Amino acid sequence: MPLTDHNYLEENEVDRIFYGRVPIKKAASFVFFSKNGPIKNLLHWLKYKNQEQIGGFFGDWCGSLLQLQEELDDIEVVIPVPLHNKKLKKRGYNQVALFARTIAERLGVVYCDDWLIKVKNTKTQTKKGRQWRWESSKDAFRLDSSKKYTYKKILLVDDVITTGATIESCAQTLLQQPGMEISVLSIAVVPEG
Repeated sequence: MPLTDHNYLEENEVDRIFYGRVPIKKAASFVFFSKNGPIKNLLHWLKYKNQEQIGGFFGDWCGSLLQLQEELDDIEVVIPVPLHNKKLKKRGYNQVALFARTIAERLGVVYCDDWLIKVKNTKTQTKKGRQWRWESSKDAFRLDSSKKYTYKKILLVDDVITTGATIESCAQTLLQQPGMEISVLSIAVVPEG
């Protein structure tokens, strides 16, 4: 497995994706994604072949490593990047939800999948360029106005970070609430180059 060995102490390439774009406290990914590697196949099965348990497997493994990192001791809530309702109905589950829920269990914190709502039903971004990803993610999320946002230290979780556009949009939405502090985790990151 192409583990990244990212931690929440040292700077890494995922941190650098967000510099100057959105105030992220710290970011990390569990594994590297490559076009011809096993991670691509596993994530394809997770996302498109009804194999939600892959997210739980990654969450348990990654969560066991995160438990050892004191830098995450202040996290209060884990939030997965949401799917649009139409995509959720079609797929039957959010591919990142079980990963995020398992991370929350391992860290002993709250899991919350109802703060963010995806309001734009965008097409898959897997074969799209940087500009298209940014444009399609812009204003794609909103906060559920019926919720009370009592937790301020957030771990925002996604499946794959390529350009960071989705995380950026989610983070900007969450930061509309005063006092929010966001860290980021993804199952995989696409290396630069």
